[in-house]
Amino acid sequence: MIRTIVCAHKMTGVTHMFAPTFSCYNKPFSSPLSSFTTSHSFSSSSTNHTFPSFSISATGTTCTLTWDDVFRISQSETVTEHDPSSYLQGFFHKIQLCNRASDKQSEFVPFIVEGRDVGFIHNRFVEHLRGFDDVFVFPEGEGPFGYHVTLHPLLKTAEERTSAVGYVVKQLGEEHIPGIRNELYPVKSSFSAPAFFSLERAAAPYFGIKAYGIHMSGYVELNGQKHLWIGKRSPTKSTYPGMLDHLVAGGLPHGIGCLENVIKECEEEAGIPRSISIKANSVSVVSYKDIEGYRYKRDVLFCYDLMLPESFVPNNIDGEVESFKLIPVEQVAEVIRKTQFFKPNCAIVIIDFLFRHGYISLENDGYLDLLRSLRIGDWS
Repeated sequence: MIRTIVCAHKMTGVTHMFAPTFSCYNKPFSSPLSSFTTSHSFSSSSTNHTFPSFSISATGTTCTLTWDDVFRISQSETVTEHDPSSYLQGFFHKIQLCNRASDKQSEFVPFIVEGRDVGFIHNRFVEHLRGFDDVFVFPEGEGPFGYHVTLHPLLKTAEERTSAVGYVVKQLGEEHIPGIRNELYPVKSSFSAPAFFSLERAAAPYFGIKAYGIHMSGYVELNGQKHLWIGKRSPTKSTYPGMLDHLVAGGLPHGIGCLENVIKECEEEAGIPRSISIKANSVSVVSYKDIEGYRYKRDVLFCYDLMLPESFVPNNIDGEVESFKLIPVEQVAEVIRKTQFFKPNCAIVIIDFLFRHGYISLENDGYLDLLRSLRIGDWS
């Protein structure tokens, strides 16, 4: 039996029997993997419900989702009671949503700096860069990389490159690079390598650089059962508004270490003081490579776990989270398996949590394939 939802830090069981009222619609995905639209139906002891189809995207999304929708899904029957061999299918689907359109990789040109491949740029987006010949050059079939994009040889220092490429991003503007945040990401060949320069965060997928981030699962143990704090994103967020999220997550900007970034994001996103957040444990990494139009996301996410005091209740400071709920892990797993309510990369981080905490079993068909698919592409 799945336990009722814990909506605050105390064990106040609340049974939600309201019919879900939500819609999450957006423009269709532009690749074979992205064409998934899922109809969710499940049965309970009293009635059957069918959920409308929907799809999600980082932009252009309209999502009206309530906690009652989440509660109803989370408390439905699990397929493991009837067909254990199909239990992992819903998890595979969520990983596919983060790894779309691999067949389109041939449309991207290598981005090379100092003889190292640091990214990939769509051949049509390359045309937007040709007007900046004092910043970019386009060698034709030279060296081991063939046709590629690189920086002008007169740009020798990281500071010069950051300034020059930043000027290009500014000139291209929101028309070609929407969502500019004035936040810099390091451009590296690998995580431990020095940065060649820094690039506007919104431009990272247009240059196909590896972007690093931190995701922290905050959990509580109540009467021997683990519960995860889940956030519902603000409806005004520019990406995935109104969808479900981790307790804490964020990109890794230039000049800050992973743990310090966790501590900073803990304070901003959940009001967790440093005295608690400093205890977060680095536990895993997930990665994916996702192509959508001119965007090539090659993200590497460092996963952290933090066991929180039973008395702690998160409080969002930066306005990016609408509300939080504390939900048993088994029920969070059901929401991920059956819906697209979660921001896609948060779903795969929680799937990793399910592996590490024993909620996904070797008895389930596809166990090793699912585990392997959490780390796709170059995660150096």
